Amino acid sequence: MSFPYITEIAQQTPSKIVLLVADGLGGFPNETGKSELETAKTPNLDRLAAESALGLTIPAFPGVAVGSGVGHLALFGYDPLKHLIKRGVMEALGSGIELEKGEVAARGNFCTVDAAGIVTDRRAGRIPTEEAMPLVERLNAAQLEGAKVKVYPVKDHRFVAIFSGEGLLDEVSDSDPQREGKPPLEVRALAPGAEKMARVANQFSKQMREILAKEKRANMGLVRGFSMMPKVPSMAEQFLLNPACISAYPMYRGLSRIVGMKILNGGNSFKDELAALKRHWAEHDFFFVHYKYTDSAGEDGDFARKVKMIEEFDAYLPEVLGMKPDALVITGDHSTPAVLKAHSWHPVPILIHGKYSGKDGLPKFTERNCVRGSLGQIPGSAALVLAMANALKLNKFGA
Repeated sequence: MSFPYITEIAQQTPSKIVLLVADGLGGFPNETGKSELETAKTPNLDRLAAESALGLTIPAFPGVAVGSGVGHLALFGYDPLKHLIKRGVMEALGSGIELEKGEVAARGNFCTVDAAGIVTDRRAGRIPTEEAMPLVERLNAAQLEGAKVKVYPVKDHRFVAIFSGEGLLDEVSDSDPQREGKPPLEVRALAPGAEKMARVANQFSKQMREILAKEKRANMGLVRGFSMMPKVPSMAEQFLLNPACISAYPMYRGLSRIVGMKILNGGNSFKDELAALKRHWAEHDFFFVHYKYTDSAGEDGDFARKVKMIEEFDAYLPEVLGMKPDALVITGDHSTPAVLKAHSWHPVPILIHGKYSGKDGLPKFTERNCVRGSLGQIPGSAALVLAMANALKLNKFGA
């Protein structure tokens, strides 16, 4: 739940907020009895943990695993149960594709299926962008009845499909089964009037299988997150912030555009992103900086690589601290334990550091220490309110 009177008490100040999101940060113990955060050597996070307020966030609702869009929308201060933004439109906007009225966007993954049509790898071995681009061009040969489709490459194994035609609605299910060992799903209408979109999507799935049949890895595609342009109040309207997004991945840029952030060119690495943060420091009072690699490792079930990615993230923190933000928030959009190879429902560690944050004195930034932190368990949408409070961007509420 978001605070409904936030606009009334928000105030513009020159103070700076940095929201650092390590995607899928939260984990779970493996056979060693330690989680990824507990295993990683993180001297900078450890020092911050002692000098900051710690806690856990619940992105949407206890027990509910969320997608990255939902998790990030909450961190941007919005109630994700009220503003449900689906993956397709985020991926499209983040790739610089403008949606026309009536068009429906879907996020796509190249995948691998066996001879029986069972998905054996949902991400086709995470093929590189260079390998995916010619496959995207071939998909543009698809001919659909009653609609047109245009396919665009995104990054690595990802693509975006834009459907246009009369009478298309976005209330349809996904073809992605979300796990290996199952066949692609038939797309179904979820609301009256969406039957045409379901038929068109199933035609596209059939033609993808035919077009890609001779490929070794990317021999099929999965589509999900069918969506049209949503209407969401901007962060400038809601929170009186001048926000900016720095992310190498299109989907996060797309979501940030929807909530009115300026998209800054952050290159293709976290090092480049932090260089962009420094370069544009004087221009904005809120910066969202995204670190993807913790999530990728968790989804691949690679515990050791996720530990390594956490350590890499930690090594860059002095650069951010050197810019002296008035409020620094470090958290994740959801948990992605390597032992589950998927997003999970586990609460997400959060750290808030600033002059007025308080010092919990805890020795390490971990899930178990965050349980003991002064913030307690909070909704994901409360993270921005707390950041604004620590940056002295909120007036008193009520008489």
